[in-house]
Formats: sequence, C-alpha cells, structure tokens
Amino acid sequence: MAISAITEQLLAAKKAKGVSFTDLETLLGRDEVWIAAVLYLQASASEEEAQKLVEALGLGSEFVEVLTQYPLKGSLEPTIPTDPLIYRFYEIMQVYGMPIKAVVHEKFGDGIMSAIDFTLDVEKEEDPKGDRVKVIMCGKFLPYKKW
Repeated sequence: MAISAITEQLLAAKKAKGVSFTDLETLLGRDEVWIAAVLYLQASASEEEAQKLVEALGLGSEFVEVLTQYPLKGSLEPTIPTDPLIYRFYEIMQVYGMPIKAVVHEKFGDGIMSAIDFTLDVEKEEDPKGDRVKVIMCGKFLPYKKW
C-alpha cells in the first residue's frame, strides 16, 4: 500500500511531536479515526481544523491548503492487501460480507449503509485472555429508489 509523501510528512511530524490521535481528538473535538483519515488524505478538514492540526504538528501553513482539499477517496491498491491488519478486514468481508448483507436486507430492506453519513469508532476492550479490538461502524441506511 503506497502512502503519499504528504501523509508520510504528516505522520513523521506527529511522531516527532509525540502526539497521539487521541490528543488530536481532544484538540479538535473530532473523532480520532476521522482525524487519521484527514492525515491519510481520505477526508478534508475545515480551514480552522487544518490550522489547529498543522500547529499541533509543528508544520508550515502550506499544509493547511492540502488538508482542506477534497480528497480522492480510496487508497487501497486493487489487489488483495498484504498488511496483516488491513487483510483481516478484507478477510472479514470475504467471509461475512454476504451474511451481513443478508441480515441488513432482512432488517431494513433493499439498500445500503452509507459511507458518507457514517461514523467508525475503534475501542480497546480489556480481556484477561487478550485485549480485544472493537470496531463499531454506524451508517445511515439508504434504500434503493424505485422509479
């Protein structure tokens, strides 16, 4: 998976400052996953949000314009991802995608879950057998229109 040179600079500045996504969430009042999407150029920040991010990362004002541009969404290559964590999400969709689709259709009807009117939260759930990753996706249901 290729990461843009701009994202590399943003992440390097974040690391150099010792700032976490949770720290940035507190600063901006936006979810840490959304902030990560901004740094990976998959979401766009407002001018004010971009300015706060750039200042927190100790970067020049030229990054404000970059972070406020409308992104070209979708950064995965068209091949099967090889990063183990990202691959597991691919595997989950391969195994459970059709069952999830069937359950959504049964509960809501023929339609999709929006990825625009959408939130995604990542939580750590402590467990004596090994901590758990809890991913919560919440998207508006959009029924297919008949005409």
